[in-house]
Amino acid sequence: MTYKKGILLVSFGTSYLDSKAKTIDKIAADVTLPFPDYQIYQAWKSKMILRILKNRDNLYIPSLEEAMSEIISDSIEQLIIQPTHLINGIENDVMIHTIQTQAPPTLSLTFGAPLLSSTDDHKAVLKAVLCEFSEIPSEDAIVFMGHGTTHYVNSVYAALDYMFKEMGHPNIFMGTVEAYPDLNTIIRQVSITSAKCVHLIPFMLVAGDHANNDMAGDSPNSWKSLFEAAGYEVICHLRGLGEYQGIREIYLEHLQKAQTL
Repeated sequence: MTYKKGILLVSFGTSYLDSKAKTIDKIAADVTLPFPDYQIYQAWKSKMILRILKNRDNLYIPSLEEAMSEIISDSIEQLIIQPTHLINGIENDVMIHTIQTQAPPTLSLTFGAPLLSSTDDHKAVLKAVLCEFSEIPSEDAIVFMGHGTTHYVNSVYAALDYMFKEMGHPNIFMGTVEAYPDLNTIIRQVSITSAKCVHLIPFMLVAGDHANNDMAGDSPNSWKSLFEAAGYEVICHLRGLGEYQGIREIYLEHLQKAQTL
């Protein structure tokens, strides 16, 4: 079958193959059935991770530039690009620029929205996440670890923290590794509660290096170690957002919306 239409799924990538199978691969599988007339392509943004996979695992995954070259070679005429990025930040901006620069004038481009692109998205994402952890006692604290960015869109993390509280969850907090709200801010906020146990959960697509080391690692500076040093029992949940069906459904909705543009 010769395809004229294509879908390009773009991810940052991960060197953790078990998390890849549970997240990025699941998203790709979810896309295949609803779009039988589209050729499905994948690309990863991190050149470093691509080198690690090639050298360590003999696993080849196309870079964004390589995937675009293949799409052009396949004479695709209409392309929908669906990022698995969480926010409209630096990575998404670079992705759009790279694709627009490489695409020929004959290739029609439509970009799907990242996961958190509207207030409705924020509410839907938090509801999907809350469903996954409804068994955690309300007296415990739940702390999500986002990545954070120097991009102005970083304010979404503080908005999500506020939204948790507005939804009636005063013991749920949203922090970031590289921006605000930072860990010190979150520890101060948790200390105001009566929580004795803290559940740490990555708020990232995959449970990769940040989740396994910055969050759940045994180094003195990990989130786990610093909460333990503050006197809390700590339970780490090493599951990426892409493992939750409700989250994958939101990505699929964004892709289906892009199809109608």
